[in-house]
Amino acid sequence: MTHEKINYIELPARDIEATKAFFTEAFGWTFVDYGPDYAAIENAGLDGGFYRSDLVASTTTGSALVVLYSKALEASQTRVEETGGKIIKPIFDFPGGRRFHFTCPSGNEYAVWSDIA
Repeated sequence: MTHEKINYIELPARDIEATKAFFTEAFGWTFVDYGPDYAAIENAGLDGGFYRSDLVASTTTGSALVVLYSKALEASQTRVEETGGKIIKPIFDFPGGRRFHFTCPSGNEYAVWSDIA
């Protein structure tokens, strides 16, 4: 662990089981359950967890945006769609790369970006 650097992130999840299943299928993440209302995220690049909540994380309400990296952006978008994610901003260009935004089954907004054309 690095002193005073981001170490862990916690995110709301309306349906923890559906959210875990989505991220397992779409991105290969794994989880450790700590009771019925919390699941720790593993194998995601940064440690964190999902806690049961009716709230959602969305940039339209000022939430921070969790951004994943992909070496194959189109394939990642297809996998998100096939595993129950909803594309809310299809692939678009921005300075430095391309990305898309999606919501998971719990309604939280995420993005996936790539610097590979």
